[in-house]
Amino acid sequence: MTILKTYARLWADDLDRALPLLEQLTGEQPHLRLTFHGVALAAVGDFLVIAGPAEERAKYASASATVVVEDLDALRETLESAGATLTTPVTEGPTGRFLYARHADGSGVEYVEWNEELLRRIVHA
Repeated sequence: MTILKTYARLWADDLDRALPLLEQLTGEQPHLRLTFHGVALAAVGDFLVIAGPAEERAKYASASATVVVEDLDALRETLESAGATLTTPVTEGPTGRFLYARHADGSGVEYVEWNEELLRRIVHA
């Protein structure tokens, strides 16, 4: 099981207002931008901005980070053997498959296995 990328999550009311500063700070343009279940998301550098109404953002607030992994099934086994609880089971999403886990220490993380297009464009570029 390999971690390919880790994002710090930032919460914003408006994605377009949040991005210019992050673009300036990272020297990059967003490499990922999409909408998902009432929120807008954009990844720039090592930040994942989750924007939208507070009640929609709250649905995703249980995770403090988003971690892209090579093999979600192997990760799930590792998490379970370490006493983690899956709070959202493996689910298909617009970027691939994901799950949410609460580690034995109480921390929450979203783990994602990206689809081939994202792996090729972002990780293996």
